[in-house]
Amino acid sequence: MIDLREVRSVTEFQRNIKGYVGRLKKKKTPMVLTVNGRAELVVQDARSYQEMLDRLEHAETIAALRRGLKEFEEGKGRPAREVLEELMRKHGFSRSERRNNGPRMNTDKHA
Repeated sequence: MIDLREVRSVTEFQRNIKGYVGRLKKKKTPMVLTVNGRAELVVQDARSYQEMLDRLEHAETIAALRRGLKEFEEGKGRPAREVLEELMRKHGFSRSERRNNGPRMNTDKHA
């Protein structure tokens, strides 16, 4: 959550960037930067930002799995083996290529 006490103008941020970067790293909370009195940017230390992205990705994965399970329970899903076989036929792969870890690429420079 953004702390509304951490709102600064871009100009103020630029004047004391070293101090604000240190504060961002220490507090691990984002800061809102304004331009002409309007919120325009949010800055945050890189580690906290990455942690936020990781949490978001995890939450999105869980939500997708829940949707998939619900759809399958509602009879909307298809068995993975059936879908895989369909994709292999569609893209021209044979079962032997699948067992051998996919089609072989010709690496012979003279071919």
